[in-house]
Amino acid sequence: MRVAILLVSLGVMACTPGPDSSSEQSVMWNTRTGVQPAVIAHRGASGDLPEHTLEAYALAIEQGADVIEPDLVVTSDGVLVARHDAYLSTTTNVAGHPGFEDRQREFGGRMDWWVFDFTLQELRTLRAIQPQPDRDPSFNGLYNIPTFEEILTLVDAAEAECGCTIGLEPEVKHPEEFAAAGLDPLPLLNQALLDHDLFSEEAPVVVQSFDAGFLIRMNAVAPVRLAMLYSAPDEPGGDMNGYPLDVVAQFADALGANKALLLNPDGTSTGLLENAHALGLDVHVWTVRDDRDPLVGGTVEDELRALYTLGVDAVFTDFPATAVRVRQDMAGQ
Repeated sequence: MRVAILLVSLGVMACTPGPDSSSEQSVMWNTRTGVQPAVIAHRGASGDLPEHTLEAYALAIEQGADVIEPDLVVTSDGVLVARHDAYLSTTTNVAGHPGFEDRQREFGGRMDWWVFDFTLQELRTLRAIQPQPDRDPSFNGLYNIPTFEEILTLVDAAEAECGCTIGLEPEVKHPEEFAAAGLDPLPLLNQALLDHDLFSEEAPVVVQSFDAGFLIRMNAVAPVRLAMLYSAPDEPGGDMNGYPLDVVAQFADALGANKALLLNPDGTSTGLLENAHALGLDVHVWTVRDDRDPLVGGTVEDELRALYTLGVDAVFTDFPATAVRVRQDMAGQ
């Protein structure tokens, strides 16, 4: 079985325990509930391997991530697959793929190849590439585009191997655009979670989106926890679609905030985290990257310590191993 071979080859059996680790729970954290903050593998261990591949998710689990984050889009034949964007040129080898030259078209002002123009069988002929030009390209062309079902199967197998709980925080991308094309991701997502016994409030799942309307629809029909993503008030759509924080708290369980919204340049709090916690919202912050300048301090470790000290409930990171290490170091103090 391919997934089983992958797990063994990447050493998933060595993954660290999840958020209930007693060694780290001896510390009282500033999170909303006082438990240790979760490390969320942003698109998998995407700093090391091409993002949104089974291999990147498995590596993140090996590195000790508590949660993996697949971005979900829908193929033309109604299958949820993991891609950050609805277009394919930046994360796959579609541009050089023979036979797909005439599939490029303009949509939303962008000329590209679009996932909703491809069946799953057609996507299976593509391979993932590293979209960041300053990251290792040596794995380009090796890995498939995974379905959400394959990701759920990977997590099931990994949990059975490591004896730990691995959370999922899928982001539904462009849900209303897909729904308008007759490819509504909501029932597809709900059925997948139901099939894997994850369709409950207690399940280690948080569904996230920038689209408040989608979360409101999801809240009406699904018991799973939800997170409203928030980029910046001065960017298009950055005002949470016009919903103030107290209204967001009525249909969501968490706020997925850009880290720049939480900390001032001098490292002090902007007050957003405290306001969210007061409304009962967890705060999941994005995105910490080892190979990018930190928001505060001189190193990514400084940035992580500042966010953990502030009291974020979860950190999205492209490099889970670093976030886990800093958290462990702080727990040992």
